Amino acid sequence: MTFYQNMENSKSQKHFVLVHGACHGAWCWYKVKPLLESSGHRVTALNMAASGIDMTAIQDVHTIEEYTKPLLEFLEKLPKNNEKVIVVGHSLGGFNLAVAMEKFPEKIDVAVFLTAFMPDIDHRPSFILDQFDERTPTETWLDTQFAPYSSSLQHLTTIFFGPKVTASKFYQLSPVEDRELAKALLRPSSFFVYDLSKAKNFSTKGYGSVKRVYILCGEDKIITEEFQRWMIENHPVEEVIKIDDADHMAMFSKPKELGHRLLEIADKYA
Repeated sequence: MTFYQNMENSKSQKHFVLVHGACHGAWCWYKVKPLLESSGHRVTALNMAASGIDMTAIQDVHTIEEYTKPLLEFLEKLPKNNEKVIVVGHSLGGFNLAVAMEKFPEKIDVAVFLTAFMPDIDHRPSFILDQFDERTPTETWLDTQFAPYSSSLQHLTTIFFGPKVTASKFYQLSPVEDRELAKALLRPSSFFVYDLSKAKNFSTKGYGSVKRVYILCGEDKIITEEFQRWMIENHPVEEVIKIDDADHMAMFSKPKELGHRLLEIADKYA
């Protein structure tokens, strides 16, 4: 049975909402979106604030909630009697999912964390990033650029992935064409560490009430398998699915398998 035949066996129409990671945009789902749509599902790929074609400058985005605004506005506008959505967050997009789950748990069937940062309810939201920083050698970042927002906002830092780290740590198993696309479209972003360090814990009634599935990427050299498994152990999920030969950008290195896995999750949890 082919991948497309598998997709046609999907039980009913679902609505997937796709959220990119830092420095990326809705464009990074260009392979996965049509695969899901070809099975009859609805797919919305969003640009977070100051990402993709969103014209906001990152220096004007100071909090994770401001960064998540496009997703929050999308969920807020969903009709109350509408079917719930399946949210998929990649990398930093895990925090966008957490913010949305906290505010609109009743509108989300299942949240899929794709090699994504996944906070818990027992620590400040920044705990995961603090642990990531402690466990990630400085040399991992290669030519990544970190810079303060401005002289008056030294506590806020932008991040921008350079061509060396992109090629060797993010896209090492992805087609060279997609690496070139990233070179042209990446934009500075932020991890919003300061804001997350001041934020309240995510709650059991909000974030903690939504079903979560984690898609683990076995060849991720940025958020390594070891760290992905630590996050899962720290805050267990309904199911863990591993894509063995996926790098950090699974939507480029293994788009068909990722699409198939998302359909399986939709049929099981939505």
